[in-house]
Amino acid sequence: MIYVFPAIFTPVEKGYAIRFPDLPGTNSQGKDLANAIYMSRDALATWLDYLIDEGEDIPNPSMTNNVSLDDGQFVTMIDVDMTAYRRHKNSKAVKKTLSIPSWLNEEAEAHNVNFSSILQEALKEHLGIQ
Repeated sequence: MIYVFPAIFTPVEKGYAIRFPDLPGTNSQGKDLANAIYMSRDALATWLDYLIDEGEDIPNPSMTNNVSLDDGQFVTMIDVDMTAYRRHKNSKAVKKTLSIPSWLNEEAEAHNVNFSSILQEALKEHLGIQ
């Protein structure tokens, strides 16, 4: 799922301070504009991940023309792919116990099959995941 939220960028002495008006407490900073956008995406993903884990509602994002700005500030929309973020965050290996017929196990072992690799590939194909 891709989310898009407005972020307010405030120029500061060493780059930009960033906050998301729809997500109180979601703040970040960057040493230059490119780094600030990168850091804002990380802050947004981290906060949304927390809301998802806690079963909290994700608020509707404001439109940029409804965001109040102080002098020198600007607003831009920041997007984040939460499916990709959560997949990357949760990529540690998990041990699973499964059962297959002994004849199939013997055949697979005779062909030096990597069970983990085959299971991952089959699960991705079955679930339509790239």
